[in-house]
Amino acid sequence: MHRGFAELPLHGGQCPPWLFQRMKRLGGEIVEAIASLFGPEEVLRRVSDPVFFQSLGCLLGFDWHSSGLTTTLCGALKEGIRGKEDALGLYICGGKGGVSRRTPQEILLHAERKGFSFAEQFVTYSKLSAKVDNTALQDGYTLYHHVFFFTASGSWSVVQQGMNAENRLARRYHWLGERVEDFVCEPHSGICGMRREPQVLNLVAQESAPCRKGIIEIVQDSPAVVIQEIARVKNLSLPRRHGILPEDFDLKRIEKTLWNLREKNPQNFAEFLSVSGVGPKTLRALALTAEVVLGAPASFKDPVSFSFAHGGKDGIPFPVDRQTYDATIDFLGKLVNHARVGISEKKKMHEQLRLLLP
Repeated sequence: MHRGFAELPLHGGQCPPWLFQRMKRLGGEIVEAIASLFGPEEVLRRVSDPVFFQSLGCLLGFDWHSSGLTTTLCGALKEGIRGKEDALGLYICGGKGGVSRRTPQEILLHAERKGFSFAEQFVTYSKLSAKVDNTALQDGYTLYHHVFFFTASGSWSVVQQGMNAENRLARRYHWLGERVEDFVCEPHSGICGMRREPQVLNLVAQESAPCRKGIIEIVQDSPAVVIQEIARVKNLSLPRRHGILPEDFDLKRIEKTLWNLREKNPQNFAEFLSVSGVGPKTLRALALTAEVVLGAPASFKDPVSFSFAHGGKDGIPFPVDRQTYDATIDFLGKLVNHARVGISEKKKMHEQLRLLLP
């Protein structure tokens, strides 16, 4: 996969009603076409691809480079399939601000109606993906948008976005359930943003594995002993490279969290991260303690990236990938043909496509 970077400036204002109505209609039709041709799981794969997601937002007519593309596109897709979820086998939960916090309730509501057995599991995935991008990955962006996509078959994906009020930029995070082997180790399918953050604490990087293990060892120790170690670390002269700021530590709050952790007794980093009260400051303190006491440093690698689509004729950012280009043309061609046929032809076409597709 070729990788590159994208900047998403924060834009204020709202999408005009006349445009949003059209985005709803076109977005709903596109989602329905993809789900009908390739299954609802393919919709999840597409929205988890940062380039496809950005391109779809452009196709629907929204500002091509603004932070609003994420929130408006997700809202348009959610409204575009409203009332058709059961027929499509596809469900979209959550949104921006206060709506994002209702994601678990929306998941459970759909599950109660349809009798899905994986509802509680999906609620956990929704909460944990948000905790990872807001706490375990400290890149300066605070989440304000979270959307959880899932299918009746049990597949899922996440699109969420954070903002940095100081540099006026947004960063979008993509997850695809079928690619997540470990929630706390390289779980993303792509992250859109600008790699310009000088201090990033990345505890979900592969190279942070020893630090994650060290943190669990530390929290299983006596809270009093841990607080003593953190207090000692605060008085050390730290390297300039560190993104961890000891002056941010609130020892009283951390001690309270440590006693809570002692009671919960998490056995791994995912369980630890899910405990209420484990926030950015607690994690920074424990990560620094793990490095100083156990010699297990955390990663400071900024993971932001997205895959370019086809390349360019001049070889920038890379030579045109003809196979991928042809696959895109074939994919869009099928969508156009799908739009031209009547309802009575859908079943016949679907059976023919089954013979053609691998």
